[in-house]
Amino acid sequence: MTDESPLYMNQADLMAWRMEADPVLRSTIVALLILDRSPDWRRVESMMDRATTLAPHFRCKVVETKLGPAPPRWVVDPDFDLSWHLRRFTLAAPEMQSVLDFAQTTGSTAFDRERPLWELTVLDGLSGGRAAIVLKVHHALTDGVGGMAITREIVDLTRAGERPLTTPPVQREPTNGAAPSWYRLSAAALSRQVMDWAPQRVRSVVDDPLGTARGAAATLMSVARFVRPIATTLSPVMTARSTRRRFALLEVPIEDLSQAASCGSGSINDAFIVAVLLAMRHYHHRCGAAVDRLRVTIPMSLRTERDPLEGNKITLARLTLPADTDDPAVLIRQVHATIGRWRIEPAIPFAPAIAGVLNMLPPALLGNMLRHVDFVASDVVGSPEPLYIAGSRVDRYFAFSPTLGAAFNATMVSYGSRCCVGLDSDAAAVPDVGALRESMVEGFRRVLELRGQSALDGAEDAVR
Repeated sequence: MTDESPLYMNQADLMAWRMEADPVLRSTIVALLILDRSPDWRRVESMMDRATTLAPHFRCKVVETKLGPAPPRWVVDPDFDLSWHLRRFTLAAPEMQSVLDFAQTTGSTAFDRERPLWELTVLDGLSGGRAAIVLKVHHALTDGVGGMAITREIVDLTRAGERPLTTPPVQREPTNGAAPSWYRLSAAALSRQVMDWAPQRVRSVVDDPLGTARGAAATLMSVARFVRPIATTLSPVMTARSTRRRFALLEVPIEDLSQAASCGSGSINDAFIVAVLLAMRHYHHRCGAAVDRLRVTIPMSLRTERDPLEGNKITLARLTLPADTDDPAVLIRQVHATIGRWRIEPAIPFAPAIAGVLNMLPPALLGNMLRHVDFVASDVVGSPEPLYIAGSRVDRYFAFSPTLGAAFNATMVSYGSRCCVGLDSDAAAVPDVGALRESMVEGFRRVLELRGQSALDGAEDAVR
């Protein structure tokens, strides 16, 4: 089950691809960029042409393997037409809600599987001469960290667009000729891994047989925690699932959130997750219910500097987190400890193999495991400095990641001085996305109170 060939989906890509047998698990990422003015269309075309060179899978379509366990291949689309993937419209109404309506509709629409799995739309006509870009990408193409890496490679650092060009990768583009056999590639990779692993394992068995046995047992138990089935949600109200999606936005000053996290002896990611937990307490209370614990999926990046820009290099950690107190400092300490333990789980290095085993299960069984997670929380590090696209300054950068069968996904992207939070909610689980957003504002407000701040700066005026 090698992840080394750019010609084939790796196991994490394949999981995102296969789970779509259940439409509720559709794996679409939508990025929403708010621009200070309308971008130059020719420069947009040039930028995306460059993007598809740097990340060759953006010029490829997926070809399924008819027999055997080999994953689908990435094959250059012989009819690739950049103009088909680029669209431009003028909004009928200049409000941000019109942008959100478009984004959630396009995010809920399935891809044409006979074409490369992405679309970019420029929306003109926002108030104040502003514009928006809605980028829709299938999760099989890349993960959040990879997507931000691609963004940093293709956008500009000044309005004029003067920046050094990065040399495109050499000989990484898939071809339509005869592809090396996946089985041969896998066998070769497995042989290399065994040769690297066996001598070390033999030495450890000889030197410390008891410790080796304990380590093996700990690894097996760790793997079991990763793949254990989940039969019910912990939320008593967010139980229904559907294909209907609703988007909402809010934003938080990054410096304030960082200071609050430090006051609670945690990281910004800890503070973000605690804000969502406190939001869930608030939301359940207004629904007339109480909740003591919630189950959350947290994508953990496995990406290294050697990995290509495209492809998924993540593992999904499913954690049970406390929601039995409204004290943000207590929750930050508890969340920090729990996530810290998961980051050193012995099963982490085996994540691709675990994904490979899960990919052998019927999609319905995999979907049943994911449907009973209460929410997904994803934290993506963006750019600390302003970015420019085709002469336009990017003022806000939101991402709406797939719910993966949960009631909603909260994705936070740090950009400039703000943390931009995108909410992708299942309309059956959360009938009123406005109520969810109000609870999120309250959750962040409670976290920011750790630094003596009584209100969430800018939350009430945040773009919706």
